[in-house]
Amino acid sequence: MSETITLTDHDAIRDWVAARGGAPAMVESSSGIDDPVLRIVFEQQAYPDVDAPLDAGGLEVVEWDDWFGVFDRRKMVLIVPNEQPGKLTIDYQIVEG
Repeated sequence: MSETITLTDHDAIRDWVAARGGAPAMVESSSGIDDPVLRIVFEQQAYPDVDAPLDAGGLEVVEWDDWFGVFDRRKMVLIVPNEQPGKLTIDYQIVEG
């Protein structure tokens, strides 16, 4: 990602994900970290219209409150491309800030 924007604000992150039809997800870490690994899923078929979290190919789709609990505890940031007009990309990185 050449030009990027760093997001930490919960509403800005929710808006960015929602604009791309995504949802918050987690997967258990195999590297010995207590917290799960945060992800965002974009495949619409991974979460049909139901209220309960689902299994999305090894990822568990979760509520935003749970996702942001880990995000805030680990002082993470979401890095996304600076968008060009008319183009939406689903590229992102979640890193400790």
